[in-house]
Amino acid sequence: MTTPKPVECWLTDMDGVLVHEENAIPGAADFITALQEAGRRFLVLTNNSIFTPRDLRARLLATGLDVPEEAIWTSALATAQFLADQRPGGSAFVVGEAGMTTALHEVGYTMTERDPDYVVLGETRTYSFESITKAIRLIDAGARFIATNPDVSGPSPQGTLPATGSVAALISAATGHQPYYVGKPNPLMMRSALNRIDAHSESTVMIGDRMDTDVVSGLEAGLRTILVLTGSTRRDQVQRFPYQPTRVVDSIADIVPLVTELRPLTGPSSD
Repeated sequence: MTTPKPVECWLTDMDGVLVHEENAIPGAADFITALQEAGRRFLVLTNNSIFTPRDLRARLLATGLDVPEEAIWTSALATAQFLADQRPGGSAFVVGEAGMTTALHEVGYTMTERDPDYVVLGETRTYSFESITKAIRLIDAGARFIATNPDVSGPSPQGTLPATGSVAALISAATGHQPYYVGKPNPLMMRSALNRIDAHSESTVMIGDRMDTDVVSGLEAGLRTILVLTGSTRRDQVQRFPYQPTRVVDSIADIVPLVTELRPLTGPSSD
């Protein structure tokens, strides 16, 4: 077996790892500070495509976390990059918000309802019957179906909200066409993040709170993974999965010492 390489770069999920709703998780600020002081390359990842990186930076700042705009990578950015690689200068009809439309504009895409190359479904707080109907008709007419992520629900202070995956299921049922999901658990999002910071999979770690998205996408992209127990997956659920993270820790606070020491991360182990 080859010896694991020292950890030089870090990818981390946002919700459930760094923040919970509108509050920073204890240790998150220390983790970001440690990354910056040690000069480590890093990205904060999120499947949420509603917001632009500038919006998310402001949200994180409000919780006390100072994350540079360029260190935030969203499923909207990954989707836009994927489409720009697949069909440069193409067109799309978007069901989503500013995070998605801005990302597509920045890669040279045109937003249109007239014979678009793609229907792109992202997260939104105001799904409308009219826009969903338009998406269905465009897909029936030949537009390719893309979705930012397969999450079927998301949290809110008022309770569970339907998310992209739920609306995608509705559109798929009506059209008979399944979307191609770009965000986690597709390892494509990990690969695009690695390329963003010029990182190598063998020297990068993915931190997440979900076994079925963060950990599996990290593993499939060749990364070592750390599961934190401050979000979706509980400790008693970990062993039920056919794959395991490199390490399981209580929270992001436990990872701070690993950032300051340039050494390999080995496993499996549980702290």
